[in-house]
Parts: sequence; C-alpha cells; structure tokens
Amino acid sequence: MEYVVARIGRPHGVRGEVTVEVRTDDPDERFVPGAVLRTDPAAGQLTVAGARWHNGTLLLTFREVADRTAVEALRDTLLLVDIDEEAQEDDDAWYPHQLRGMAAVTITGTPLGTVADLLTGSAQDVLVVTGTDGREVLVPFVRALVPTVDVRRRKVVLAPPGGLFAELPGDEG
Repeated sequence: MEYVVARIGRPHGVRGEVTVEVRTDDPDERFVPGAVLRTDPAAGQLTVAGARWHNGTLLLTFREVADRTAVEALRDTLLLVDIDEEAQEDDDAWYPHQLRGMAAVTITGTPLGTVADLLTGSAQDVLVVTGTDGREVLVPFVRALVPTVDVRRRKVVLAPPGGLFAELPGDEG
C-alpha cells in the first residue's frame, strides 16, 4: 500500500533545493540521503540527495533534479512510499487508512460514530469522526481524549468532554 509522506512545495534557492510539506511523523528518518520516493503525479522516482531544516521547514534535494527550473516543475507533487503493515513495529502508531471506518465509542462502550479521517497537523493530529447524528466532530488525537486504538477490533475508544457529541450532553449550569 502507498502512503503520502510529503508534498513538494516551492523551490528554495537556485541549486535544486525544494521545500516540502511533511506528512510523516518521523521526517528525519524518512528523508535520509539515498531514500527512494515515488511521485504522484508520476514524475519518476526521486532519490533524496540531501535534507536539512531551515526555519522550521524541511528542504530536500534530489539526485535526479539539478536546478531551480527542474524543481519548479515538481511543485505540488506528492512523495510516496510503500508500507508493509506486517512490518509495522510501533504499537502506538497508525496510518490514516487503518483508522478510517473504525467504530468510535466511549470508554463505557456508548457508540459515538465512525472515524472518517485523520488530519495531520504541525502541533497534533486530529481524528475526524462522523457522529451518529451525522455531524462531523474533530477530536484532537491525544492520549487524554483517545486512550485506546484497537486495530484488530476496528475500534477507537474516546474520552471526549461533554457536549462534543450528541450522545454526551454538556453541562447545563
């Protein structure tokens, strides 16, 4: 299965460096020199030649791209990798496609809805849950609010504050 790890942004300088919008939780391991990435739309494989951080933005260079003009042609291209779910070692890490469609329930088992997506953010990720009433609810993906993710049982346990979901009335005072 393919997974998007970044989106190429604007060129940086004249020597083929490019900014990237990171979509992986470990860019320092993902974008090491020699890493081979596929592209969408297809522009051939790109091999990371260099990676460095500049003012909080990841800058990459690729062996196949020599200058600013060539990099400009790659703007908005997605960088992809293959993932092997069997080889996933971290029990506390999930890919968005694994979470989509999971049942969302409270700690006591009250159904809250279904996970529609996982939005990756710079500060934290956010679960998008379609509530049983059809509303879209955004839940910060932090342990205090999402204490359990059970991939095998296709269930996410939530501990949201009252009023966030229709099933959990807010304070009336």
